[in-house]
Amino acid sequence: QVQLVESGGGLVQAGGSLRLSCSASGRTFSNSAMGWFRQAPGKEREFVAAISWRSGEVTNYANSVKDRFTISRDNTKNTVYLQMNSLNPDDTAVYYCAARPYSLAATTTSAYDFWGRGTQVTVSS
Repeated sequence: QVQLVESGGGLVQAGGSLRLSCSASGRTFSNSAMGWFRQAPGKEREFVAAISWRSGEVTNYANSVKDRFTISRDNTKNTVYLQMNSLNPDDTAVYYCAARPYSLAATTTSAYDFWGRGTQVTVSS
């Protein structure tokens, strides 16, 4: 089992930045690929970013966030981060952290075995 707890969400003006954190416990964090997903009201959960296990040498991003968001991991702290810059109202959603005990930085919800409860991000215009 893996327990995931997200933090860092909040209200920010368009053009601003936030950094989300996801703290993991319960198994070897470094042997898990990690992902961030988001879900806006009335919409399906969608992929945002993912990072491969161990050194995190491979990252994937949704086209909508590429060049604005950066995913990273610190295995010494069992934490994965999502730095979000140049935020716009379309980024408003609940952001979820997810883990999978494999190397690949997968981009689909079905690939992930463990999920956090989410953190709300609201971007005002």
